[in-house]
Amino acid sequence: MSDPQYANAEELAFLKLLTGIQAEDALEAHVRAVQKKALEVYDYPCIQHFGFLRIKIDKFKPAYQHVLDLGRNVPGALLLDIGCCFGNDLRKLASDGFPVQNMIASDLRQDFWDLGHQLFRSTPESFPVAFLAGDAFDPAFLSLEPMLKEPSPSAAPDLHSLTSLNALRGRLSAIHSASLFHLFSEAAQLQLARKLAGLLLPRPGSVIFGCHGAQPTKGYVLGTNGRNMFCHSPESWREMWEGEVFETGSVKVTVHMVNAGRVLNESTDFHMLFWSVTRL
Repeated sequence: MSDPQYANAEELAFLKLLTGIQAEDALEAHVRAVQKKALEVYDYPCIQHFGFLRIKIDKFKPAYQHVLDLGRNVPGALLLDIGCCFGNDLRKLASDGFPVQNMIASDLRQDFWDLGHQLFRSTPESFPVAFLAGDAFDPAFLSLEPMLKEPSPSAAPDLHSLTSLNALRGRLSAIHSASLFHLFSEAAQLQLARKLAGLLLPRPGSVIFGCHGAQPTKGYVLGTNGRNMFCHSPESWREMWEGEVFETGSVKVTVHMVNAGRVLNESTDFHMLFWSVTRL
């Protein structure tokens, strides 16, 4: 497609495969039509800059391969994509072999998930991932509870019958989060991390992984539309998970930061932090 912000060659090929639209002018028109609808829902920077076409879940290869291995080798291993937006990352994960029936998608707005079906020309029947709309900061949807020490002996709930993420406490083998944490303040990021940690299965190998905006030194940077964005540094991100979320020595935190250039403003480089937190 003509706009360089759309997608790289791999992402473009994946988009053509899923939509069945091979002509790039027709594909561009299709993408822009969905983008216009999405901006009317909420004008996130990732919507403005076509971030919903970017496949992020596989960029941190060791974590991604580990999650694929969980899906293939651990019966019933469940994965949550929190802040899933259009669900492009889950579609990539499914295409690489993670069982669709063991995925849960969640976002603040149902509209984005529905637009994902429009974008990729899928239906709830052809891509039957359980979706749950809700606010992760609402205790009724996701509460902050002490982490379980042992796996629950009861059977996992039916994913399509869930009304909140609280029913998944201590049950998830993997949690993915892309471009979510940087939407919130430092204190709110810590709260979200603790909430998600409570959903993780208390078993070695369970993992939370993803990516978001970062800086070499933690602090606020000017984002789009005049909004300030709090960005952790690799060091402060590691310290948060190892000392403030999990007990020291109970997890392995791996981080990798990439300079993405001046995509938010003209004076500050923006970095993406790719990371994983794995139970030991």
